[in-house]
Amino acid sequence: MIKKVNRNEVRKARHERVRNKISGTTETPRLNVFRSNSNIFAQIIDDTKGATLVSASSIDKELSLKNGGNVEAAIKVGELIAKRAKKAKITEVVFDRGGYLYHGRVKALAEAARENGLKF
Repeated sequence: MIKKVNRNEVRKARHERVRNKISGTTETPRLNVFRSNSNIFAQIIDDTKGATLVSASSIDKELSLKNGGNVEAAIKVGELIAKRAKKAKITEVVFDRGGYLYHGRVKALAEAARENGLKF
């Protein structure tokens, strides 16, 4: 019998392969992206300490979005994460797309963060 492929399990395997190659340090922390159907989340993580330094999501009260699962929301979250990173004196990060294709919402978040001062 043919079993249906669980797309999230395939994404997790892809993310694991990427995570074997990249890691966030104190000098260049990791910008991680997670997207669900209804929201998008971004975190800047220092893997040496195992701590989240800065985070932003489409759920944040500061953004007050009606729909968090579209490209416009991803752009707003990218701008917000870059603004919070500047406040925390973080200028350079390593981008971790979380196993997702660099396309659509993930790409919009990354480009918005770049335009607002993050380097990666």
